[in-house]
Amino acid sequence: MDGILVVDKPQGWTSHDVVNFIRKRFNIKKAGHAGTLDPMATGVLIILLGSYTKHSDSIMSGKKEYEAVLTLGECTDTQDATGKVVKESKIPEIDKISIERVIAKFTGEIEQVPPMVSALKVNGQALYKLARQGKEIERAPRKIVIEKIILKSFDIKNISFSVICQKGTYIRTLCEDIAKELTACGHMSYLRRVRSGDFCIAQAVTMEQIKQADEKVFEQWIKKL
Repeated sequence: MDGILVVDKPQGWTSHDVVNFIRKRFNIKKAGHAGTLDPMATGVLIILLGSYTKHSDSIMSGKKEYEAVLTLGECTDTQDATGKVVKESKIPEIDKISIERVIAKFTGEIEQVPPMVSALKVNGQALYKLARQGKEIERAPRKIVIEKIILKSFDIKNISFSVICQKGTYIRTLCEDIAKELTACGHMSYLRRVRSGDFCIAQAVTMEQIKQADEKVFEQWIKKL
């Protein structure tokens, strides 16, 4: 089987879990994914089958669109809701104007310090492995491009927004940075990828559908470039 399968990754699954399940379920020798989603996140995960694994870099280079929620008041060691709370703060009074003024600062080409809990490698070692050992090393900021952030809704402590960005953007880091600009602690409490390059959530199949499909149905879902 050669082609692309767009999966709506469920919460709690790693991207690798999805690849492994599909590979074993349909006896596929070669499979991979283009663009990791954290276990906490849901949404568009592009699975590459057979010879299409060689297209990984070009497919990953496309724009990404996410829906996210920033929760104020607590910083965690992973910058998301799966981590341990390491700092707390008062929740500032926020309104639409103050939030939009802050998020505007994070659009365009900006610098972002990659999180410790990430697959980035320093001196050959993945940062998340060092983080598991309780180590934190200095990370150089990287230039990223955020094309658009749109405020969706907010309440006393939660800010819901969508973001369109280019490759290499960490949304949980963006959440923490926005919180800091609002003079508060904060972490990402929700993340859903709704688009990756040319592929959107409307094209995605769920893991439940995949579990129930036979090979003929599965092949109908495979897309070609």
